Amino acid sequence: MLEMFFILLVTLCTLSSQLILKRGVATLDMSLLGSHKLAFLLQAIASPYVLVAIGIQGCGFLLWILVVSRVKLGVAFAISGSFFYLLIAFSSWLLYGERISPLQWAGLILISVGVALLNLGSAA
Repeated sequence: MLEMFFILLVTLCTLSSQLILKRGVATLDMSLLGSHKLAFLLQAIASPYVLVAIGIQGCGFLLWILVVSRVKLGVAFAISGSFFYLLIAFSSWLLYGERISPLQWAGLILISVGVALLNLGSAA
């Protein structure tokens, strides 16, 4: 049970860092991407949003070390991934207005069902 809690925390760290990163990139000068890629990357690295996203992702990585020391990597990654796919799709739709087609939702649900079956199979 504790392992599932850690997997959920890692997933939430990944989710929040990606959402913050997306917000941060939106504040950057995108015109630099054309011919000044290094200047763009330096601007990104100096962004408070990007720095916070990196910090959160780092915390998630430390938690992930605990997860993989206790759970099969394939199972842990599949569980985290399926949570992440659903949560990032929903959050992107909610926060950024990104459109997700019914077929894409169906695919996300199928992935989640597959992961549930994988998890049930590992308990046997």
